[in-house]
Amino acid sequence: MEPRSGCPINAAVEVLGDRWSLLVLRDVIFGDRRYFRALLTGSMEGIASNILADRLVRLVDAGILTRGTAVRGQRARYSLTEAGIQILPIIYALGNWGLDWRPGSEELRSRQRLMRDEGPAFVEELMDELRVRHLGAPPKPRNGPGPFERLEVAYAAAGDDGRRPPGSST
Repeated sequence: MEPRSGCPINAAVEVLGDRWSLLVLRDVIFGDRRYFRALLTGSMEGIASNILADRLVRLVDAGILTRGTAVRGQRARYSLTEAGIQILPIIYALGNWGLDWRPGSEELRSRQRLMRDEGPAFVEELMDELRVRHLGAPPKPRNGPGPFERLEVAYAAAGDDGRRPPGSST
């Protein structure tokens, strides 16, 4: 995919500049949804199957995802490439902007708050874990729960219905 100009911002926007591409990547990264059906049914925003199919093709063509080969009767699994993993800091920055300037549910905002509170080292830890999951890299030693486990704890602590702040009694 050749960009229309030599501008690096334009080149990035041509790949990532539509709403659905970033949301598909969000669901692959944070939801570990790696199959078409899981991405389709797991989309909070209700992506249409034709839009999802198009975005997956675009992301594969751009070198952001790879599509595993599927023999008859099997589903193809999508994996992030290193270029796809390097998009995490962009998603992190967008999420921080959203925390500051857009409304949302406490439950859904809790993960972004944890990432912001933990800072760039946490984002790096997430990227290392994505390399393990998607590229087959060896896991790095750590003390305590991993980054995805900590994100799930933050999500659960925000309240089971998304309206209660942590620690409230009703």
